[in-house]
Amino acid sequence: MKKILSLLFITSLILSACGSTEAPPTGESVSSTEETARQSATKTPKPVSTKGPASSLGVSEEALQGNEIRVWHPWYGVESSLFESLVQDFNEKNEWGIRVIAETQVNFTNLYENTTASLPTPDKPDMVIALPEHALEWDKNGIVADLTAYAQDPAYGLDSSDIANVFWNQDNYGGRRLGIPAQRTARFLLWNETWAGEIGFSAAPDAPEDFEQQACRAQQAMSKDATPQNDFMGGWYVDTQPMTAYAWLLAFEGGVLDGNGYRFLTPHNIEAFKFLREMSEALCSWQAAGTDPFEAFANREALFVTASLEDLPEVARAFAAANSTDDWSVISFPGDNEDALVVYGSSYVILKSAPEKQLAAWLFIKWMLENEQDARMVEATHLFPIRTSTVDLLGSYEKTHPQWAQAVKLLPQGEFQPQLASWRQVKIMLGDGFKHMYRVNVPSGQVPAILAQMESIATGLGE
Repeated sequence: MKKILSLLFITSLILSACGSTEAPPTGESVSSTEETARQSATKTPKPVSTKGPASSLGVSEEALQGNEIRVWHPWYGVESSLFESLVQDFNEKNEWGIRVIAETQVNFTNLYENTTASLPTPDKPDMVIALPEHALEWDKNGIVADLTAYAQDPAYGLDSSDIANVFWNQDNYGGRRLGIPAQRTARFLLWNETWAGEIGFSAAPDAPEDFEQQACRAQQAMSKDATPQNDFMGGWYVDTQPMTAYAWLLAFEGGVLDGNGYRFLTPHNIEAFKFLREMSEALCSWQAAGTDPFEAFANREALFVTASLEDLPEVARAFAAANSTDDWSVISFPGDNEDALVVYGSSYVILKSAPEKQLAAWLFIKWMLENEQDARMVEATHLFPIRTSTVDLLGSYEKTHPQWAQAVKLLPQGEFQPQLASWRQVKIMLGDGFKHMYRVNVPSGQVPAILAQMESIATGLGE
């Protein structure tokens, strides 16, 4: 029977890893964003000064004039509308007469597939807003422009010291820069500090044992009330997203890399997944079909839940709907030595073309990263600001989104994802394997076997 389950498990992981759809982070509009957009549309265009050091890129001002670049992006809804508004602003204001044409591909999976299919054709875009692992895959065909010279150019360069290292370094591969950060988010633990205080805890968990102790005591509090149906609730509402699984591995000083390949079956990884499975076996973590984790969190049915940065407004709405006045906080995944936080997101990737087109695309990127545009993106999407200095423009936003402000302060703990093209599939397999452990209630003693299967599959995907 174990062999049959193992075969089914491996087959399902391979199918999932090859066919899952990667959904981009979504956001919502806010009134301040709309007002900013109206104000921006009426501003007098501010010309960019061309005085100063000469460019080393070998493209004259005359050659830049009137270039048209096609940009493919994965966004839809609010994000797509905002991006198109920003494109219109750039087209109207830039001093070179550069015209950007934005085309949505709806999601990251469609973007990757359509871009890959277009590479051998004259219809390929000039720039895409894609995941870093996608850029690595396309770079195998020699089609991705190295942006190192653009970032360092005396005339058109970018001040990277104003961009967090965890953002900036994700796109740097052995001295070559295949992208510039466009959006960044992370997955966090959310902690109900009011409820925690009532059951005896004055501080957020600082180690796995603290996390377990708080989760178990919350479950014990639920089991003492007059409703037997909720006796299994109270602790951590289990989340099986790939970045959650990866963050827990890092919190236990594990990971998935071994040099330029993958390795899952390690003592630290075994310790991490065994710890989480034992929590489930002790009823200190739980899941229930049809349960909204944010509603469970707001209703004190879970002391901890997991969420991405862009989810925080939805969590706040859940508390409002529950008429809850509890205070809740954003925390990283607690480790014995260092807490873990995995940062991820999309990047601007320029595909090779004529030098003047590549420079035109670069100038659009640089404009998008200016503080005003960066702030508008934050207000609409609720993600991290790319530039550190952009926070200075977001004082009102910080006041109305305190958990977002907490998340920004955790950025120094952030780590980026593996820099391998195969991570596109391996991360999905990681999430599927983590989900499998809970779906079939894999005993904690069988964790090494699960990790061995995951390592075998990852090795095959990485070949």
